[in-house]
Amino acid sequence: MPAEVRTPRPSPPPLTERQEARRRRILQASAELACRGGFDAVQMREVAECSQVALGTLYRYFPSKIHLLVATMQDQLERMHGTLRDKPPAGERPAERVTEILLRAFRALQREPQLADAMVRALTFADSSVSAEVGQVIRQTTAIILDAMGYDDPGPEQLSAIHVIEHTWHSALITWLAGRASTAQVETDIATACRLIELTMPDGAV
Repeated sequence: MPAEVRTPRPSPPPLTERQEARRRRILQASAELACRGGFDAVQMREVAECSQVALGTLYRYFPSKIHLLVATMQDQLERMHGTLRDKPPAGERPAERVTEILLRAFRALQREPQLADAMVRALTFADSSVSAEVGQVIRQTTAIILDAMGYDDPGPEQLSAIHVIEHTWHSALITWLAGRASTAQVETDIATACRLIELTMPDGAV
């Protein structure tokens, strides 16, 4: 029997201004509920009520709670990216700048641990049906790191270092949220992973 050929899911059409405003209300409601009560507090009916949309409409935007919370994480990263552009890291070398922005992000998550836990749990639980949303989170994280590095066109070794940094970042958040790693340990692990960038830089590059 021939292997099944999967047709790629077509990209959805661009949102209208009204639809984008509705989507932003949904994401804001999701974040507010998560801040107050974590993962369990984000219930689709509650999100619909808080964002003033019909429950059926909410499900058309986000088929499940996991889809919604992963999208919430991407939205939070996008907001952070804007903040970093307004106040870029001050380190002289790429590894220093990437360490600085990730530690700033970590400290922001420390201020909202319930939200952090909800988003990280959703990312951990996400299956293949959430691949598009997970991909957006990964691309946004990579864009933040590349901006801090000052690179527009990284080579394969630099991209590999970025992937290791992202894996370390995610793992460090999980262990910290579970109480298995101290704040100091997370900061040390992030700084250690970021030093991989220096190993991929051409001699004499800054």
